[in-house]
Amino acid sequence: MLQVGLSLPRSPGGTAGGSPMAEPSKGDNRGTGQEMFGSSPVTIVITSEADTWDIDASSCLGCGQFVDWDRMPDSEQQAHIPRDILSKPRKELKKLAREGYWAASRALRAQVYHQLIQQVACRLVTPDALVYRDVASRLFGKLSISSHPLPEFLEGCSMPTYCLNLEGVTALKKILICVGNLFPDITYSPILPSLVALLLHYSEDEAQCFENISRLIASNAPHTSYIDQSFLAHQASCMTFGDLANKHCPAAHKLIASTSENVFEIYSEWLSWLFHDLPFNYAIRIFDVYLLEGQKVLYRIALALLKQYRLSVTSGELEGTDIKADLQAFVQNIAEHVTVNKLLEKAFGIRLFSRKEIWLLQMANRKALMERGITMVQSRQSFHLAVDIQNFSSSIVTAQEMRIVWSWIPERFSLFPPLLLFSTSEDGCSLQRFYACCEGYEPTVLLIKTTEGEVCGAFLSSDWSERKKSGATPGFFGTGECFVFTVRPETERYEWVFIKKPELAKAVPRSRQRSPSPSPASLLSCSPDGRSTSSNRLTVPTLPRKSRLSPFLAIRHFLLPSKTASMFMSGSQEGIIIGGGGGQALSLDASLLWGRTEHCETFDNPPLCQENFKVQLLEVWGFQNA
Repeated sequence: MLQVGLSLPRSPGGTAGGSPMAEPSKGDNRGTGQEMFGSSPVTIVITSEADTWDIDASSCLGCGQFVDWDRMPDSEQQAHIPRDILSKPRKELKKLAREGYWAASRALRAQVYHQLIQQVACRLVTPDALVYRDVASRLFGKLSISSHPLPEFLEGCSMPTYCLNLEGVTALKKILICVGNLFPDITYSPILPSLVALLLHYSEDEAQCFENISRLIASNAPHTSYIDQSFLAHQASCMTFGDLANKHCPAAHKLIASTSENVFEIYSEWLSWLFHDLPFNYAIRIFDVYLLEGQKVLYRIALALLKQYRLSVTSGELEGTDIKADLQAFVQNIAEHVTVNKLLEKAFGIRLFSRKEIWLLQMANRKALMERGITMVQSRQSFHLAVDIQNFSSSIVTAQEMRIVWSWIPERFSLFPPLLLFSTSEDGCSLQRFYACCEGYEPTVLLIKTTEGEVCGAFLSSDWSERKKSGATPGFFGTGECFVFTVRPETERYEWVFIKKPELAKAVPRSRQRSPSPSPASLLSCSPDGRSTSSNRLTVPTLPRKSRLSPFLAIRHFLLPSKTASMFMSGSQEGIIIGGGGGQALSLDASLLWGRTEHCETFDNPPLCQENFKVQLLEVWGFQNA
């Protein structure tokens, strides 16, 4: 392993907080040297693999100097530590971390943390313990810590101290000040104080803690991020959690959307639930798995918390309640509801998409924020991402109903207010007029009110002009973000079948292309009574389109067991179809007057209203500036 640290000029004594620099012993199996990097020398330390993976409890004797042991929830029992524990395969290490093995011994956890972080791939020039001692000596010397303000990127951020003693709190502040000096590109990072505080509980000294947090900050592993370092990245993570909660916690999401005007504001607190509100013995177990599995595991655990919250409350109890404060209180008192072991068990029972697919979603959310003018260097800013009741007007749904539908929409699109594109009451019952008004907008929301008063619809991720790309042969297009829904008499959403069962779809190797689907015999033929004579054998197009805001859940990323499970939307001169495979979730004829709904494989939905229906009103909504 190669450890690199910038070596800055040292003040006489070269200490920080009374901690002298360690000198290598004669038997130390390390080689050291210096190379020049610009005007600053670079210290290179080469550590052998044997040293890297051996557990030596004696090296952790200094750990705990920052801890107020009277405040620790339980006394951690010292246990026998196999010396080869960290030489086990990474998959087995993940299993041990999930089961709480590190909690058996303070010395084990301290060694595990340090050695795992040393394995994190990071930028070549990353400040290390030597740099910390140099910078801390220069910054603080004999001055009081109170004379140094905390970095600007922590403005408005909370600073949990968990079980740190007074010396530990001082060390926490010193480390954060040095991070601000050595990582000037960080503009916003609310999670950072919590991670430093947790590490301090198991660090030999300030310098080791600083080196470890620096490696997490400087991580450059592909599709992996440990610490968001800008307001843009933080907001994108919050939006990504909102998208995941929308998909994996539908009951909790529906409850929150129906009782809160700003769902995004609730979800913006998701990291605070984990690393501020949870008790120490829960937070440290999360940190155990976080070091091995990255940010994806944080999403899992926050989703498990949200599911558990939904089990503990009813809609009636939340009326007139500050749900944001109620959720925070629930998390703070989580021990009354579920043990940490059970919480983690629930979290790892949630089947998320791959790390790469979540990364694509996060990048798409970043792009949407940048289109709204958010930059890498700007400081904290708040958004109100809700439908404006005062200005919203629909002939089909109320503002409250539209708020719930809007809460189902991916976060990056709900940044933009709704825009009415087409209405049969204003534009007439013409399919050609429908296409003319809707083309150029992506995504769109289709709302249908039947003559029986039932209301249903669909969120359609792709531009209707995509239908032209398959030429004379009509075909399906769209992505796995499409969904269908009902509003009246019941409010329910039906998503792509692989949202609930992602294990059924495997990632497609980058070099492998999708094979074309068989051509259909016909597209759609609706009789005046609404009965369909379609063969349900439409082409799934092979030409991928790069959406302006996201390729998330594009079918080209998956090896699907059946093409009938990826029939999202299709259009021709004869009509439109939404959802296919064994039936059609929604189909409308060219007059936009007659329709049919039935179960389909793509969304695994029941009929959305009476199977054969007549349209009373139809609206299509787009997104301003999307």
